[in-house]
Amino acid sequence: MTDSPALIVDETGTQRLVGYTLDVGQPDRQARCRLLVDDRHTNRHGVLHGGIAAMLLDSACGATASLTVDDSGRRPFLTISLTVDFVGAGRPGGVTATGRVVGGGRSLLFVAGDLVHDDGTLIATASGVFKRVPGGTGAENG
Repeated sequence: MTDSPALIVDETGTQRLVGYTLDVGQPDRQARCRLLVDDRHTNRHGVLHGGIAAMLLDSACGATASLTVDDSGRRPFLTISLTVDFVGAGRPGGVTATGRVVGGGRSLLFVAGDLVHDDGTLIATASGVFKRVPGGTGAENG
């Protein structure tokens, strides 16, 4: 993903703190949130912390919603609800969360997501509802 024409890096405090990147330049218009998991991201069991997994899915799904109205992927959508199911351990290494729009209309979108380890292991799935923010610039997104 490093060759993406639309890779968002260090745009928000959350990105700088956690260290993930957001790719909004893929032809399928599905945003991808990428993190190299190391010991800063793991829980006491040595696997990816569930809160960080949920944050990656939330970011990928929200940016995917944004891509429906803005090619830059920076138009803000607020998360109304997000349900995450943890199905596998997120071991250290690369993980990618990908969003996909599954329904909705002008102001509310239903977006699903998957978080997958580089070795192909499915770590978590998500489904969420995202609300379009009228007139937002994206700078306030987390």
